[in-house]
Amino acid sequence: MKILYGVQGTGNGHLSRARVMADALARQGVEVDYLFSGRAADQFFDMQAFGDYRVARGLTFVTCSGAISPGKTVLKNLNLGWWREINSLDLPGYDLVLNDFEPVSAWAARQQGVPSVGISHQAALKYPVPKVGDTWLNEKLLNYFAPVDVALGCHWHHFGFPILPPFVEVSPVQQEFPHHILVYLPFESPESIAALLAPHSDYSFKVYHAGIKPDALPPHIEWRGFDRDGFKAQLANCGGVIGNAGFELASEALTLGKKLLVKPVIGQFEQLSNVAALELLGAAETMMSLDPVTLERWLKQLCPQPINYPCVADKLVHWLLAGRWDNSAELCRDLWSAVELPDSWRSRRDAAAIAG
Repeated sequence: MKILYGVQGTGNGHLSRARVMADALARQGVEVDYLFSGRAADQFFDMQAFGDYRVARGLTFVTCSGAISPGKTVLKNLNLGWWREINSLDLPGYDLVLNDFEPVSAWAARQQGVPSVGISHQAALKYPVPKVGDTWLNEKLLNYFAPVDVALGCHWHHFGFPILPPFVEVSPVQQEFPHHILVYLPFESPESIAALLAPHSDYSFKVYHAGIKPDALPPHIEWRGFDRDGFKAQLANCGGVIGNAGFELASEALTLGKKLLVKPVIGQFEQLSNVAALELLGAAETMMSLDPVTLERWLKQLCPQPINYPCVADKLVHWLLAGRWDNSAELCRDLWSAVELPDSWRSRRDAAAIAG
């Protein structure tokens, strides 16, 4: 089987999932070509797992001060180069297009009649899982941004639907430092992050951010450019995680048993829905702005028990190679049967279902 794997490059969550899948595909000896879109080619890093990959312009969104800017997003995507990319992507010779919410390869597969299977967190939002801002426009985006023949969603809980567990690959915990806090808020300004963290000198904050380090930063705040290996090591050994409400980082924190404080990108349907799910499960503290009161309360909390999610990628590759893509329910049941979810999650979810 020869696969073209299209991956959305906006943010790092899709890339993290693709790395897990790339390792599993390589172990099975599957021939795969990779296509990424959503950011400039020189902004991708740590891409060794993908070999001689290709980059397309695709579609993306623009943020400003931790919120989506609708006007700037429209202007950025008005250029119809992405449509020309769809029409120029030749797919003869590929048996399957594997897709992680990437529009160029998804639409090219649809135009050329090549089978396509989607693997994304967005696909889970097609089910009645916890959601916020479920508008007509968001529903259309979920269905038509990157359309596929078979859509496999992943989430922290199955919520009673054929959804996969998260694709998680984390470094083992060698030693935990409860007062070391990892901070990843890429859509917030460096100055706002520094102001939030500065009063808490009893903690050591490891901030990963592409922005310029603020002046006169206090010694308990370490400012770092993004380094995947360093980030994974800090994640394993820290006492808690402060991040936006992206799916992959939260999945890694839950797997490692790290307390989690999330601030969603305002206007981003997926992240707002992630907040709804985390609040329903009692799996994280949330804040809609960089709130010092919420931070102070959260810092005093204890860490939860880790969740041992299974190796989804290996079983998924076996399922793909078997070719029975119209039957994913058995795959999902098999994977979730190996997961011991916290009792508190079950009671909270059931209580919410009764109340609804």
